[in-house]
Amino acid sequence: MVEHRVAELVKEKIADRADLFLVDVTFHQNGLLSVFVDGDEGVSIEDCAMISRHVGFHLEEENVIDRAYRLEVSSPGVDWPLTERRQYVKNMGRSLQVQMQDEDGAEIVKEGELLEVLDDSIRIAAEIKNKNLPKGRKPKTEELVIPFERIRTTKVLISFK
Repeated sequence: MVEHRVAELVKEKIADRADLFLVDVTFHQNGLLSVFVDGDEGVSIEDCAMISRHVGFHLEEENVIDRAYRLEVSSPGVDWPLTERRQYVKNMGRSLQVQMQDEDGAEIVKEGELLEVLDDSIRIAAEIKNKNLPKGRKPKTEELVIPFERIRTTKVLISFK
């Protein structure tokens, strides 16, 4: 109930901002109300503050939550899994770790560069694992098309090289 109303309020506030989109709303047992918003070009602190003021005002006016709570509005961090197609588009060219099911239903993990985001799938250049590869040699890759329906979680891999 609370999450649904908060999602409505966020969408209402960003309706005139085509570059922003809601990723997740969670009301935790400890009273923390987390709202994650992302944007095609990122999310500014001002965007988060604007959304927080709007949501907070309406929650108080409507008395939606009957106990103490803390509202936090932010963008998802780099460790947050990609959940929206627009997040994949935003991360084109980056390395991803994709946990998925293969055709037989087995859980597998693939890592590789995101090459393309299609309507119902992604295309990545996945590294072919080879334990005998000489040091310094670049691993071979294979292009894979992975339907969104088979993806369990996707995270952006951060490289410090």
